[in-house]
Amino acid sequence: MTKKTTERRGRRKMTETEVTEAEWEILNIVWEKEPCAAGTVQEALVDRKGWAYTTVKLTMNRMVKKGFLEIEKIRNLQLFRACISRAEARRGELRKMLDRAFGGALTPMLKFLIEHEGLSAEETAELRELVKQSRKRQKSAKMSR
Repeated sequence: MTKKTTERRGRRKMTETEVTEAEWEILNIVWEKEPCAAGTVQEALVDRKGWAYTTVKLTMNRMVKKGFLEIEKIRNLQLFRACISRAEARRGELRKMLDRAFGGALTPMLKFLIEHEGLSAEETAELRELVKQSRKRQKSAKMSR
């Protein structure tokens, strides 16, 4: 895991958290079932990934050390909870991709998606609404200064 704090003009300060593929698999199960034991996670992943219990448990213990998970002990049982939200994990993934492919700039990425992936009428309307809401927040922030 790499955590770093960056500040971009016009955007709030954010912590970037990089999550590995294996950690994503585990986090998705933990977010759905928390609190849960390592065995619960392994059972959910065995058909798709074929991971042994020891692999899952070792990875989850490493995730505790990285600050992604925490352990609640009840007698001999260890229950895991996520310490990172889906939004934080997604933000880290997006920042990583944005930095690599677009030099950290959001506008070229959006332009690329629109030009090369296309948008449905519904998606276009949603984006317009998001831009409209963003402008309202910006105006509101300027007025409160």
